[in-house]
Amino acid sequence: MTQFIADIFQYQFLQHALITSVMVGISAGVIGSFVILRGISLMGDAISHAVLPGVAISYMLGGSYIFGASLFGLLAAGLIGFLTKHSRLKNDTVIGIVFSTFFALGIVLISFARSATDLYHILFGNVLAVRNSDMYLTAGVMIVVILAVTIFYKQLKLTSFAPVMAQSYGWKVGLINYGVMFLLTLVAVTSLQTVGTILVIAMLITPAATAYLLTNNLVKMICLSASFGVVGAFIGLFFSYYYNLPSGATIVMACAVFFVIAFVFAPEKGLIRQFRRVAE
Repeated sequence: MTQFIADIFQYQFLQHALITSVMVGISAGVIGSFVILRGISLMGDAISHAVLPGVAISYMLGGSYIFGASLFGLLAAGLIGFLTKHSRLKNDTVIGIVFSTFFALGIVLISFARSATDLYHILFGNVLAVRNSDMYLTAGVMIVVILAVTIFYKQLKLTSFAPVMAQSYGWKVGLINYGVMFLLTLVAVTSLQTVGTILVIAMLITPAATAYLLTNNLVKMICLSASFGVVGAFIGLFFSYYYNLPSGATIVMACAVFFVIAFVFAPEKGLIRQFRRVAE
């Protein structure tokens, strides 16, 4: 670990990788808290997979993947809402159809546009190859997420816990939901370079789920979730750098270890605590 820290100060690409991973951890931890509370994890999974065609088309046109990926992410969210409203199918069924179709389309397009190696990096992430533009984009999205949650914290909190009450106040709950989807799409897009499209949902959910086991306070949950995301990114990058492993997989595994520890040892909701209550 000491050598890893020394290498961070020596190599610029490693500095960029660490900074980008940390920012993704913060962004995913913050918005992931609301994904958990709203019970829309499957929607997050759908959006994270649905951005793939946008990435492929952006590569084909030689443009930035942020625009194409964001467009397809929002298109998927809108299409899911439309099909759910105008058909007899349940929401989870529609989500499964849309995200699998978009994901399959993305794989087909990328197979035409780029090599199998590029497809591998898009699916599983390669943060050690992050560019300056990716780092700046991630920083911008992190700032947008933090500002949006800070400014609209009251609205996000009430619509997460009591949407009916929020609607009685005259708030546009649907618009707020789409705002959350927009932020979720932005985080999913900027996480592609770090953890890849397949593992984005894990980065969004696992730190937040860990924090949820440890506290009942929303502010503390958000802070803990972001912290787990940051520490998981640091540890995951360490293993990715030294053992030549996919960065996305190592970062997600590090976050998963924190979840297992919290699941077993959490003071109020942990497994050991539950066993003690039964014994008493």
